[in-house]
Amino acid sequence: MKLYNTLTRKKEEFKPLDEKEVRMYSCGPTVYNYFHIGNARPFIIFDTLRRYLEYRGYNVKFVQNFTDIDDKMIKRAQEENITVKELADKFIQEYFVDAKGLGIKEATVHPRATENIDAIIDIISRLEKNGFAYSVDGDVYFSTRKFKEYGKLSHQSLEDLELGSRIEVDERKEDPMDFVLWKAQKPGEPAWDSPWGMGRPGWHIECSAMANRYLGDTIDIHSGGQDLIFPHHENEIAQSEAANGKPFARYWLHNGFINVNGEKMAKSRGNFFTVRDIAKEFDYEVIRFFMLSAHYRSPINFSDELLEQAKNGLERIYNCLENLEYLKENAASSEMTDDERKLRDNFAGLKEKFIEAMDDDLNTADALAAIFDIVKETNTNIKAGTNPSKEIIEYAYSLIKELGAVLGIAQKKQDKSIDSEIQELIDRRQQARKAKDWKTADEIRDKLKDMGIILEDTPQGVKWSYRKN
Repeated sequence: MKLYNTLTRKKEEFKPLDEKEVRMYSCGPTVYNYFHIGNARPFIIFDTLRRYLEYRGYNVKFVQNFTDIDDKMIKRAQEENITVKELADKFIQEYFVDAKGLGIKEATVHPRATENIDAIIDIISRLEKNGFAYSVDGDVYFSTRKFKEYGKLSHQSLEDLELGSRIEVDERKEDPMDFVLWKAQKPGEPAWDSPWGMGRPGWHIECSAMANRYLGDTIDIHSGGQDLIFPHHENEIAQSEAANGKPFARYWLHNGFINVNGEKMAKSRGNFFTVRDIAKEFDYEVIRFFMLSAHYRSPINFSDELLEQAKNGLERIYNCLENLEYLKENAASSEMTDDERKLRDNFAGLKEKFIEAMDDDLNTADALAAIFDIVKETNTNIKAGTNPSKEIIEYAYSLIKELGAVLGIAQKKQDKSIDSEIQELIDRRQQARKAKDWKTADEIRDKLKDMGIILEDTPQGVKWSYRKN
């Protein structure tokens, strides 16, 4: 398997430190609101990477944090007249609602910054001891210029980064590019005791501390959105390596940006959408499918039209599975024919195509194309009227389910229950057909269609399916 490493700017063969276990850290949300579609992309993409690594036999220790203390959270909590913890508890719970809808597995550990203050204080203390940090009036800063490799992730010199950055002016800092590790308490703010007085952690330090605590000094994969490369991930590297004297993460993976209708997403433009907003119009699984339809490092455009295309694509897969379930119940024979064995070999080749795509820097777009090739072959060769064997039906069904599970799609159990009134109409139509009363049969079919029930007459009997308008 090869992954594109932002650190080296090239695809590299993936070799974890432990041949059986992968240690992976992915930046989680700041929990002051529902997460938006820009957040959803890395959550979905790196959940898929985790799933694929597990599919290939690795035990993945996956850590995704919750930032539950920062300026935005304090401001929002004050506006709502609640504590920061109450705000965090609410939106962590809401995170899991949306994450579950999107098919995102829970992390091995979901640490909160506020539950790891001791680890944060410990790493800051080590930085101070090693000469990389200094305190001023209860604030603690990282001495950026003392870390000689600063800029190695963003591939820019410290001078170029300084010119391109919007730096908060603070005359107490020794250098404009120094960043805060610990913030002294301001009136009314939550705070914790520390060697530098009452205060709270800066944003960057929390991820270094939690990755260190739960995964060790050196981890295999660190991932997040492209917007985190600088300054967040650059600062994480500097802090971690200055404190531990060891490489922090071996592979850095970053997903591309999302545009909305061709424009950058921004509240000021009125094109800012939370996942909860989108889920009112489109199923969560459609959102996931859409995110996987492009390569993760490419920018992706988000629009209702493209979501409709994703919805239709996902429906094609579910229709195929539904047809296979129906055929399985009515299969006349059990063992494969010679032609079906050839078809099975073709399916095996398409499975290899799927694996090759995923091995090539998690190319989910080509992996989806391989699944659609399986669906196409299935629809062409395993259908009513051809008397397929139960063995080939089960093989095709299990293969689509297997590969779909790697991507986190096509796992829902289809509801086969039907209202008694609808069943009665289907039975009456069958009676009309037997009596060759085609007019009544057609009228019932049209009535059922208006109710969202689509009928298909097969040699094995009538097959129905429900379609949303």
